[in-house]
Amino acid sequence: MLLDSIRTQLDSLSKSEKKVALAVLENPGLTISENITALAKSAQVSEPTVVRFCRAIGYDGWHEFKLKLAQGLALAPPGADESLTQDDLAIDLVSKICSRSINTLMDLRNNLDPDAIQRALGVLARSSKIEFYGQGTSGIVAADAQHKFFRSGVPTVAYTDPHIHSIAAALLRKGDTVVAISQRGSSTALLRSVQLARQSGADVIVLAPNGTPLAELATVLVPIDLSFNTDPYTPISARLAHLTVIDILAVGLALKRGPEFRKKMQQAQKALQKIDMQFDSFLLHPQKIDHSR
Repeated sequence: MLLDSIRTQLDSLSKSEKKVALAVLENPGLTISENITALAKSAQVSEPTVVRFCRAIGYDGWHEFKLKLAQGLALAPPGADESLTQDDLAIDLVSKICSRSINTLMDLRNNLDPDAIQRALGVLARSSKIEFYGQGTSGIVAADAQHKFFRSGVPTVAYTDPHIHSIAAALLRKGDTVVAISQRGSSTALLRSVQLARQSGADVIVLAPNGTPLAELATVLVPIDLSFNTDPYTPISARLAHLTVIDILAVGLALKRGPEFRKKMQQAQKALQKIDMQFDSFLLHPQKIDHSR
């Protein structure tokens, strides 16, 4: 994920910082085995420039950056072949797809910013209404989020049509929150809706890559930096990462609302179980239809 984050942010780096980024991308294994002096020499920049590069992509300095890079490479070394081929057997599919998913979640755990999660939970806890915006695959994540969050007792809705979430955003007010979900962070329609939401006074939590136009509009950014594969038969790892972050936020909000809210959730669950039991009874003992009428 770290290498993908660097690629995503290349255009936002200064000329000298970009030299460091390209040196890291060219040989990440060498970067973690050498010191800051060697990297600066390889990139033809000064050591302070390397430190500025580390801070520009979200780390306190060289040591934190090097540690995160080493963790990422340990999970998914460059050149590890997880690509799918026509000759793959079932055992290959199981191995490759599970490995990709496991690496995605491990990478997310190692790199997800807990401070960003805490800030997002603070915004959600004080929201009078929560709206989820997403399109395409991100629209599926938005729908899943609405399904999880409506149990929180806060009015929630998911919009996946760009025209509809544009209108909805214009009708928001202070105290409302939008959760904007995007794998690329550059959808023109989604950007427009988020701009309208901000103009309306609403808070905007963004789940998208660092350094993207959508990230720049966030009240709170929860950065999710993953690579993209255009092969239609390749599972989209970003979707799994987004769904996991939604789970973290939903559970975190439920815990923030305290024991009384938990009791209400349990009551709702019991009511649902009661409906299921009644339906099961109907299936076992269906009522006879009176044909004499």
